[in-house]
Amino acid sequence: MATVRSLKIKTATCKRILKELRSYEKEVEKEAAKTADMKEKGADPYDLKQQENVLAESRMMIPDCHKRLEASLSDLKGILAELKEQNLQGAEIDEGDSTVVEVEAFFRVADE
Repeated sequence: MATVRSLKIKTATCKRILKELRSYEKEVEKEAAKTADMKEKGADPYDLKQQENVLAESRMMIPDCHKRLEASLSDLKGILAELKEQNLQGAEIDEGDSTVVEVEAFFRVADE
C-alpha cells in the first residue's frame, strides 16, 4: 500500500539520482577536455593513460545511473497512481508530479 511517506522517499530518490547523473555528465565533459588538452600538449604517456582511465570510469557510471533513474521513475509513477486512486491530494503529490515531469524531460533531451 502506498503512503505519503513512501511517496516522499521515492520523490527524493528520483531527485538525488537525477542530480547524480547530471554531475557525472559534467564530470565526463571536464575529464574529456582535460584528456584532449593532455594529448595536445604531448603529456607523458603514463599520465595520459591514467587520465583516460579516469574518463572511462566516469563514462561507465552514466548508464548505471540512467538505469537506476528509470527504475526509480517507474516506482514513483506507481506510487503516484495508487495515491491518486485513493483521491489523496497535497503538496507531496504535486512535488511527485513535478519530479516525474522533470525526469521525463531529462530523458527526452538525452534521447535527442
